[in-house]
Amino acid sequence: MNKVVFMASYALGLDYGSDSVRALLVDVETGTEVATDVVYYPRWKQGLYCEPAKDQFRQHPLDYVESLEQVVNGLWSKAPAGAAQQVIGMSFDTTGSTPVAVDAEGQALALKPEFADNPNAMFVLWKDHTAVKEAQEITAAAEQADENYLKYEGGIYSSEWFWAKALHVLRADADVVAAAHTWVEHCDWMTAIVTGTTHPDSFRASRCAAGHKVMWHESWGGYPPNDFFTGIDPLLDGLRDRLPADTFTADQSVGPLTTEWAQKLGLPVGTPVGFSAFDCHMGAVAANVQPGALTKVMGTSTCDITVASYEDIADKCIRGICGQVDGSVLPGMVGLEAGQSAFGDLYAWFRKLVNGPAAQVLAGTSTVDSATAQKLIEEIEDNTLRLLGDTASQLPPGANGLTALDWVNGRRTPDADQTVSGAIAGLKMGSGAAEVFRALVEATAFGARAIIERFREEGVAVNSVIGIGGISKKSDFIMQTCADIWGCPVDVLESEQSCALGAAIFASVVGGAHPDVASAQKVMASPVSKTYTPNPDMKATYDTLYAKYQALGAYVDGGRA
Repeated sequence: MNKVVFMASYALGLDYGSDSVRALLVDVETGTEVATDVVYYPRWKQGLYCEPAKDQFRQHPLDYVESLEQVVNGLWSKAPAGAAQQVIGMSFDTTGSTPVAVDAEGQALALKPEFADNPNAMFVLWKDHTAVKEAQEITAAAEQADENYLKYEGGIYSSEWFWAKALHVLRADADVVAAAHTWVEHCDWMTAIVTGTTHPDSFRASRCAAGHKVMWHESWGGYPPNDFFTGIDPLLDGLRDRLPADTFTADQSVGPLTTEWAQKLGLPVGTPVGFSAFDCHMGAVAANVQPGALTKVMGTSTCDITVASYEDIADKCIRGICGQVDGSVLPGMVGLEAGQSAFGDLYAWFRKLVNGPAAQVLAGTSTVDSATAQKLIEEIEDNTLRLLGDTASQLPPGANGLTALDWVNGRRTPDADQTVSGAIAGLKMGSGAAEVFRALVEATAFGARAIIERFREEGVAVNSVIGIGGISKKSDFIMQTCADIWGCPVDVLESEQSCALGAAIFASVVGGAHPDVASAQKVMASPVSKTYTPNPDMKATYDTLYAKYQALGAYVDGGRA
């Protein structure tokens, strides 16, 4: 009797972060994470096209295209033999808002020879804050309009978002004005290039990006009217009409993988490709997000996601967040987004601050060769935050007398304002690096508490928090501090690649392995690996320190020139 061999089926999730792209292969029947690979963007790693002193952060589209081929083909070297041919669907998530200008054929301008080294022709990364003025103008226009077109985006437009970035670049570069036909988000561009739908006539947009960053809402028939935008600047004339009027949730398919890309990636021709979403939204799906649970993607910044039923959200417009969008996270529910502009970035800034002189001394020393010096520098940097955390964890809260503000990269929520800055108060001669580091950790946790309290004030329940991303896995000290300050349990997911896992969950649906997202989550969502429970003895202390944080914030916010 012949033995029947059942072949596994896989979903492929691709997660484009700030520094790298991650590919994850998941068994759709068991939820097993079979293989993963990571590729770092080479031009970004060299710091090309970025000017941090000007808040300019641009990424070349070639980094995205080249890394896609590398990471997927790298995955096959780690996956079971023949796994590529068992892939039944693929989906993307990316950072956002990260838009780029494209020409009348749908080609990203930086891929054209005449724009190859022009930062204005590249993707404007989420953390690029060059468009503060433009964001303020958009907010002012919305406040003066008969219909406030920002009421579903928290009421304040951010320099991190689509329209502000597009307008800033158009004002800065006449060559881009002449060549640009329209603008597209990174997450939508990825799905378009692999399905051959980059041409504006066939290009389609995801609900997630359009709703949270591009002011799309079905109640006004898509985007605000053209005269709203021309009233801000004639450079925006007609752009809203060149954007796709319809948007699609991530459980739907953009189309099949083209023959060209199937060959490049080693995948079956015609593999279904799902509509994309932002990384935090798909990470929340991997975390089984539900009403009352807030998912925090804790990396360089944070992105906070929860969902609400239509009945619970009703006609509420939640103030000061990053949007409420029907179906942006889970189909059939309203997705709510918030976040902090710096979390891990604040710690990285402090690490660079304390290590900078030592790194310069080592780099310039004549007693060791350059390779040894570089190795020593990297070893010091790799261990700095761990050692500081070990010492800081032994310090009692508030004992150092320091209060810090986490707005080193501006404030995303509540109430977006990228002109504000970080601060440290209470410094004395006895304030050491560990004392300052503890104050910075508390500051990031206090910034998150402000978001949680805003949700609650607006009638959105937050009873627990789910942490995903690198920081949630690396530091017990930081996570316990967060639980104590937030006053609720914090679960950490087992998956190391939660955002890519969320993308794989959607890929399994578009590939037909599961009838809907809820069914896929039952099999594929990540279990919890650890739970941090708040210490009730810390509540009074942290309430007092939080009040000091709020007072410092009010002083900095109100004291700007």
